[in-house]
Amino acid sequence: MTLENKARLLIEQHKSTFEKMPGIVIIHQLRTSTVLYMSSRGLEILGVTLKDLIELGERYHDEFFNPEDAIDYVPKVLGLLQRNNNEETVTFFQQVRSNKDSPWGWYASGTRIFMQDDEGNPYLTVTTALPIDSKHFFTNKIERLLEENELLKKNQSIFASLTKREKEIILHMAKERTSTEIADILSISEDTVKTHRKNIKTKLGAKSLYDVIKFAQAFNIV
Repeated sequence: MTLENKARLLIEQHKSTFEKMPGIVIIHQLRTSTVLYMSSRGLEILGVTLKDLIELGERYHDEFFNPEDAIDYVPKVLGLLQRNNNEETVTFFQQVRSNKDSPWGWYASGTRIFMQDDEGNPYLTVTTALPIDSKHFFTNKIERLLEENELLKKNQSIFASLTKREKEIILHMAKERTSTEIADILSISEDTVKTHRKNIKTKLGAKSLYDVIKFAQAFNIV
């Protein structure tokens, strides 16, 4: 039996279970980056047929997924494949939409190796994607965490350049203390605090106190 036929048979054996899962089940063939199976709920959400997905091939991800999320979860999946441990699952969040005019929807997803080839290398992966209610408070938390993560990646060198004193000032700025209050707490002159505040905003490229607060939160200064 060919590898492709083994894959089809394995999917067919589990299809009834996949359809009963609370989330959406997707089977990827790794050699061609093709979706071989998606449970009916997923096809309905995307407004496509399985044939459509197979024909899309590698373009499947470009068509439906936010590429900004891939920066975080693709390395996780690649690591899973390199370790080739079919008992391991990697989890992540991703944004999906059915077309360019639709809003992004959040999904909590988990991927693991579903089938190996005759040499024992990963051949199929199975992913379960669970939609997160857009009105759920957790959605806002995810978006905030991803924003902070992006800010972290872009500003590592800036954070490394901050002096101990500047970090202290940022802490108090994030707590919305005035220059007078900060001067009293640190036992330095108010003019010195004002100079630090000006230099900090320049370093961070901050246009407002809100930008400083976001920076402080992302780097756990406050």
